[in-house]
Amino acid sequence: MTEETGQPLAVVPTGQYAVDMRGEYKVPGGKLVAVDVETEDGRLARVAVSGDFFLEPDDALEDIDGALLGMPETATVAQLAGAVESVLGDDVTMVGFTPEAVAIAVRRALGHATDWSDHVFEIIHDGPENPAMQMAIDQLLAEELDEGRRGPTLRIWEWADPTVVIGSFQSLKNEVDTEAADRHGVTVVRRVSGGGAMFIEPGNTITYSLTVPGSLVEGLSFERSYSFLDDWVLGALADVGVQATYQPLNDIASPAGKIAGAAQKRLRGGAVLHHVTMAYDIDADKMLDVLRIGREKMSDKGTKSANKRVDPVRSQTGMAREDVIEAFKSHFRGRYRTQESSVTPEERARAEELARLKFATPEWTARVP
Repeated sequence: MTEETGQPLAVVPTGQYAVDMRGEYKVPGGKLVAVDVETEDGRLARVAVSGDFFLEPDDALEDIDGALLGMPETATVAQLAGAVESVLGDDVTMVGFTPEAVAIAVRRALGHATDWSDHVFEIIHDGPENPAMQMAIDQLLAEELDEGRRGPTLRIWEWADPTVVIGSFQSLKNEVDTEAADRHGVTVVRRVSGGGAMFIEPGNTITYSLTVPGSLVEGLSFERSYSFLDDWVLGALADVGVQATYQPLNDIASPAGKIAGAAQKRLRGGAVLHHVTMAYDIDADKMLDVLRIGREKMSDKGTKSANKRVDPVRSQTGMAREDVIEAFKSHFRGRYRTQESSVTPEERARAEELARLKFATPEWTARVP
């Protein structure tokens, strides 16, 4: 008994632990899924799924809850989703969510995955950098997060020079007319992530990077993580009057055409580098002179002309580039916890060395000739 109340102490039997936890997952373009769970002896002892989704018939919700009972705390997203799928008959309709979404919410409740609200994002918007430094800063910030020396970041890039950035695995000669690039004063660099070539001119491009822990995209496929990490920018574009959607695998588009392309790099420690280049304005003739855009890519995108593939933000908003960027940052601050930051002098020195030894070298740029 306690001295204060005279009531007996509650005793939890050895080997049993009852813990009540809650996790949420917002499906990109879909609905919110919430899961309350209790665990005992390392297994799910109580599960209650809820949300603003649609489900028919009603009693399928009880089946979903029941399917998860007894699952190990260590179960993967695939295992949890499989358990849910196993009890769904042909007559069940899920609208706005999926078995995978339920599984991710369970993993978040158990602390294996994190939500945006679990993190404070550092917003970095420094001055213009040369192309090799942009690549180096991106890699460095991702490595800093991977090593636990920095939190997650949103970095807005400012470009010092016209640039073509090619994907890590692209052929230099197949993607870029280097003579035309030299003629136009365009620097060619290679990034660490895959994906396609991006044509960039200072003042005509909006580029940002997200560096996030792997726990934020835990359970998501590579494909789904793209739209998940860029869901915020669709809202930001809506704020400035652009109705954009995500086009698999990695494009952001409006009804008038492509707006942006994304790419990712996963580090060994789990950190995710996700960067997006968005056309604010564009010199299409110069772009087509420098880039070798093949017929196969045109046919895959369903268009006959590369000029028609990109629909710049400027033409859709009438806003100055600086105002669009400020609107983007304001939207991000409104959705997530943030603090202002900058690349530190020590980080800058290391990035300069990385740029000199790697990203500015002909060997790296032409590593796939």
